[in-house]
Amino acid sequence: MASGKRKETALLAARAGRYREYAPPPPLRRHFSRLWSHALHNGPPAMLAIVPDGYCDLLWIDGRLVVAGPDRTAAFPVIQPGATVIGARFAPGAAAPWLKTPLSALVGCSVPLADIGRKDTAEFEARLADCPDLSATMALLGRLLEEAARDAEEPARDAAMIFAAADGGRPASGLLDRLGMSERQLRRRCHHHFGYGAKTLERIRRFQRFLDLCRKSGTMPLARLALEAGFADQPHMTREAGELSTLTPAVILDQLGMRKRAD
Repeated sequence: MASGKRKETALLAARAGRYREYAPPPPLRRHFSRLWSHALHNGPPAMLAIVPDGYCDLLWIDGRLVVAGPDRTAAFPVIQPGATVIGARFAPGAAAPWLKTPLSALVGCSVPLADIGRKDTAEFEARLADCPDLSATMALLGRLLEEAARDAEEPARDAAMIFAAADGGRPASGLLDRLGMSERQLRRRCHHHFGYGAKTLERIRRFQRFLDLCRKSGTMPLARLALEAGFADQPHMTREAGELSTLTPAVILDQLGMRKRAD
């Protein structure tokens, strides 16, 4: 586990600056679940914690298109104060065919899109660099992704089913009969589409349920939050929060809770 200093000083990325999500245009919805922007505040640098969520994102940052692969634990990137990051979050099962790369090769990595071999990357980056402001950049990114999506493979339906099961707190192993897969096949498909196995995906999505509950609550006791999120008990939640984010549940609730957001 990370040091005590990191646990005490890390700031969840959602609390740093202004984060906004947008529904992608209809032609993109098979391939991307969200478009988003994140404008960081000016001021002294903060230690940002980006916690795992089971997704893979395409980012426009510092004049480059970058693929942010799935994470197993929190990442602590160095991002300059005042920077703005624009992203497109791949839909479950869409990233691997779109990138023509298994996500197991991208776990914990941020890789320039050009290094993955997409031939249109240089053209897209040049066009995005000419945009005058954030709204123009967001609009152009959507149009460029629509162009690229015309030739993209269809997302894998089994991956979407596996993700939905994990997101709803249902063990992916219960899908074996419905998918007609063995446990070995399920493990291989999960590594290809998510970067890790079904149990890791279930842990990450349960932790995300806890974060969602924290955003909606400022008064719910931690023991109740643990049960609502699907943890066995509060100590289980504390261990998982520490391993996935390096933060304690109390610190997370303090950062995300409604009382804090109202400040």
